[in-house]
Amino acid sequence: MQILILPITLNEFLMKHILLLLVLLASFITLSQKTQSELLDELFTSLSTKNSFNGNVLVAESGTVIFEKSYGLANEETKQKLNLQTKFELASVSKQFTAMGIVLLEKQGKLNYDDDISNYIPELSFYDTISIRNLLNHTSGLPDYMDLFEENWDKSKFVTNEDIVLEFAKHKPELLFLPNEQFDYSNTGYALLGLIIERASHLYFEQFLTKYIFEPLKMSNTFVYRSRFSPKTIDNYALGYVNDDHGKKCLTDSFGKEYYSYYLDGIVGDGMVNSTLEDLLKWDRALYSNSLVNEEDKNLIFSSGTLSNGEKTDYGFGWFILENAKYGKIVNHSGGWAGYTTYIERHLDMDKTIIFLQNNSIPSTKIPVKNVRKILYKEPILHEKPIALKAKDLKKYVGVYSNEEFPVKLTISIIDAALYAQAEGQSAIPLEAFENHTFKFDPADITLIFTPEEGVLELLQGDKNLIFKR
Repeated sequence: MQILILPITLNEFLMKHILLLLVLLASFITLSQKTQSELLDELFTSLSTKNSFNGNVLVAESGTVIFEKSYGLANEETKQKLNLQTKFELASVSKQFTAMGIVLLEKQGKLNYDDDISNYIPELSFYDTISIRNLLNHTSGLPDYMDLFEENWDKSKFVTNEDIVLEFAKHKPELLFLPNEQFDYSNTGYALLGLIIERASHLYFEQFLTKYIFEPLKMSNTFVYRSRFSPKTIDNYALGYVNDDHGKKCLTDSFGKEYYSYYLDGIVGDGMVNSTLEDLLKWDRALYSNSLVNEEDKNLIFSSGTLSNGEKTDYGFGWFILENAKYGKIVNHSGGWAGYTTYIERHLDMDKTIIFLQNNSIPSTKIPVKNVRKILYKEPILHEKPIALKAKDLKKYVGVYSNEEFPVKLTISIIDAALYAQAEGQSAIPLEAFENHTFKFDPADITLIFTPEEGVLELLQGDKNLIFKR
């Protein structure tokens, strides 16, 4: 049987392609006519519909808000909606305030960055080479306090910063490495910084931050709050939600008083600052001025630490540091604790600000910073669709991966039917699944590509490209 091919004239051919081009051009013009605010609202509305964003978002250029909106509920039980004045626990985004507290004490002449921590915490004098700078840069080598208390603590009692010192003095856990030899993100270090602020200033942590940071900057809705250790009624407060064993949203307190986020609630320094979008924008603007500190201080805060071997840590004083070819110098920090997922990013060269405050920490929760950046810089968004994988599909990726030339092991595990990656000494981060065994964590620009049959994992981040084997 023959197939009849009808001839087409050159004019017909050109006309069809011109019509197609006009259709595509019209689509492009329609898209380009949308404002940044409209594009951002489309992005977050889509995420909210998929249960991937429940919180508040603010995007600003040169201090001018170009987008600010709330999505979802502050309280699942009462159905109270979030609004732009809702207050959130910041989790590890709090660390930048702790670091600033140390900088202000240095300016007051009450400490030096290279002082040994035993000057202020003599109970830990057996760690005789750790400096305050090591704590600020996460290069102390101190092990995580959470593991120590999980194993040894009477969980009917709250843990405080003083208890961390007493337990470390009692058990004397070995350092993971000699100070300044490696970078290892450390909640222990920032909890000790919180205590150093108290001992050097003779004020409680919350009193010092309020007196020297929040009040001068008129951050009237920012405060230190430990909701279980010292509960009180706070108007317009977002409660933090996770998933229970059945996939339903719940408060972490429903897991009982022996759950870590309950009995560790007495600790400050590595978390426990609460705030709003408006106050965090005030904080952002203050960091462009000399209202708190001078240019020399800010250069320290926003400069990467340097290890003994000369390598950079990509972490300053309470901020991650990223040099980006497109966007210039970026400083950012994420936070995750007891149902809260928070993020702040500042583009120092371009003066752009991105803030996400979420009160959900569930497998579908996203921090969509890459797409927000693209909208800010008028770049096309590539709609690379994530895929849904069941727990049984994820098992082939699970394991502990190592690289002989890289000192930190990566543990890949399944939590709540989602794949998580955890570097030694750091919190586990959720990974979004894509085709071809690819997983991503956008906030830190991390891509993991697995070859499961060979037990190989390729890690891409910035200019890093490392191969890990199981």
